[in-house]
Amino acid sequence: MIDQSAIPSATHPAPTLEQVALRAGVSRSTASRAINGGDRVSPEAMESVAAAVADLGYTPNRAARSLVTRRTDSVALVVPEPDERVLSDPFFAGVLNGVSTPLALADLQLLLVIARPGESERTARYLRAGHVDGAIVVSHHRDDAIDRALQASRLPTVFIGRPLVGGEAAAVVDTDNLRGGRIATEHLVRLGRRRIATIAGPADMSAGIDRLAGWRAALAEAGLPDDAVVHGDFTVDGGASAARELLARFPDLDGMFIASDLMAAGALPELADAGRDVPGDVAVVGYDNSGLATTTKPNLTTVTQPVIAMARAAGEELVAQLQGRRARTEAQVFAPELVVRGSA
Repeated sequence: MIDQSAIPSATHPAPTLEQVALRAGVSRSTASRAINGGDRVSPEAMESVAAAVADLGYTPNRAARSLVTRRTDSVALVVPEPDERVLSDPFFAGVLNGVSTPLALADLQLLLVIARPGESERTARYLRAGHVDGAIVVSHHRDDAIDRALQASRLPTVFIGRPLVGGEAAAVVDTDNLRGGRIATEHLVRLGRRRIATIAGPADMSAGIDRLAGWRAALAEAGLPDDAVVHGDFTVDGGASAARELLARFPDLDGMFIASDLMAAGALPELADAGRDVPGDVAVVGYDNSGLATTTKPNLTTVTQPVIAMARAAGEELVAQLQGRRARTEAQVFAPELVVRGSA
């Protein structure tokens, strides 16, 4: 006979583990083990507990369960960038979109950890202290302590973008940035442009380095000079500043490969203010194929970086590690594609 006082009522809407155990006809410890993975629980007891959980609408207390499983059921998305960049760059919205699906399917919570400049050591300590079960790191820089700290720890970790230090031993999801820079520049060469400049990405990030290398390779193959380089920071203001510098130093430029759509959005008004028609006087190719590319005037020819697909793959890789699979050491690399619009 079931004690009616153990059944949830209007005054006690949240069922307890004791009520689940009573409904299933098992001990509290057996109910707990059944809910937290089924260790040393018979199939019959598992079935009874599952039925009781469903009947009562019981939701396990994550904090209590973590004491048993030593799992937090949460993972960190770590972004070593200033707050304003994380909130304004559509790249990070794409990452959140892609990561959320595989984590939700695995019933994992996602914590956004913004590692502001100068806070890498503190963030690394937080991640190693057991607050999360794993981490996905994106937009990392050469001097980030986070990369090295995570690779030295046992915390399951996936990098979106190749780390510059120790990347050969890490689980990495990336796009072929060298190829992307190359196909962008080859397009400008095919258009007959002969003084092709670039606004490169940061020199302390693999994406910036590889896209610049692709630009150089295409120019070398075409027998064209590769001295028209200014580094930007993947922001609109950085693109505007770099464009002004390029126009002052290289007034004869007739093509421009810009290593992100945000920087291209900053550069296009500078070209217009200087009286340079796009694409008539200067053909422009960006990188990312973000939603921004269809809002610029003219619309931006750009290279697709499949951010959502990359982030989804990173989430799936982390879930696999948390389920016991060894980390994949061969990078998952996505192919870039050129999307031609009005700017080139």
